[in-house]
Amino acid sequence: MDIDDDTPQHPFARLDPATVLDALDSVGLHADGRLLALNSYENRVYRAGLDEGAPVVVKFYRPERWSDAAILEEHGFVAELVEQEVPAVPAMTIDGRTLHRHAGFSFAVFPSRGGRAPELDRPEVLEWIGRFIGRIHAVGAARPYQHRPALDPHTFGRVPFDYLRSNGFVPPELLPAWTSVVEQALDGVQRCYERAGELPLLRLHGDCHGSNVLWTPDGPHFVDFDDSRMGPAVQDLWMLLSGERQDMVRQMGDVLAGYEDFCEFHPRQLYLVEALRTLRLIHYAAWLAMRWDDPAFPAAFPWFNTQRYWQDRILELREQVALMDEPPLWPV
Repeated sequence: MDIDDDTPQHPFARLDPATVLDALDSVGLHADGRLLALNSYENRVYRAGLDEGAPVVVKFYRPERWSDAAILEEHGFVAELVEQEVPAVPAMTIDGRTLHRHAGFSFAVFPSRGGRAPELDRPEVLEWIGRFIGRIHAVGAARPYQHRPALDPHTFGRVPFDYLRSNGFVPPELLPAWTSVVEQALDGVQRCYERAGELPLLRLHGDCHGSNVLWTPDGPHFVDFDDSRMGPAVQDLWMLLSGERQDMVRQMGDVLAGYEDFCEFHPRQLYLVEALRTLRLIHYAAWLAMRWDDPAFPAAFPWFNTQRYWQDRILELREQVALMDEPPLWPV
């Protein structure tokens, strides 16, 4: 059978091990051949051993996702955090630059840092993490991003909703029910934002869940600021919560006990916890759809875009519609 050579390849198909090693060599880092692909779908990330010195992590940014200016804003924010002794992992400066180009890819090199998942069921761990998030936000509030969009009901709600509705991902027989529940969910999000009122926006980590907080004997350090945006402070807090409502109330109290040592928290933001969770659910489905031409995604997420997947999303959003009308998680 003939193979159609005209089938377009995804840009990351060109990123083979030789290209990765050549990219490192182009900035004067000579790899010893040890190359380990790390768990990343949005970008491509590798741990590389060097002939001299400690291993490094090299990140190749997804083409056309962020502009170089937006990537450099993230690098600058993390560098500010490090200057303030916040345990984050900055891009390495090589020949005066943190962002480099090779074979059509933008890439950056980072020190390789280890750690384990934090024990988020321990109050002292949550308080410790909360202190550092407070310090991150104190730096993040100093100036706004200029080249990165905000996290808000439009960018994480209406835009992904319109994309999914317009590109044929939802099965036709489920489209009316799915459309209806998303509209209800976005109405609920809007009500939550109205209850919260006007709130300051600041530079966030943006994706501050347990996998992006690595624990060492010296405490936490924060990795992967790739999703950093402007948004309300509570976005970096709610993803640390889990369990039943009473569990999340206690956990939020533990986080805020540390957070407020370094940064003021506006309690009205607690009205946004379930709204932000709802926006994340809508955005995540669209993120998978927008990346479906990348062969890594069908292989890693075979359950996406099945009948069962969309049925589950409808039920999930119905639950969120109800949760958004419940009282917020006021710490005791």
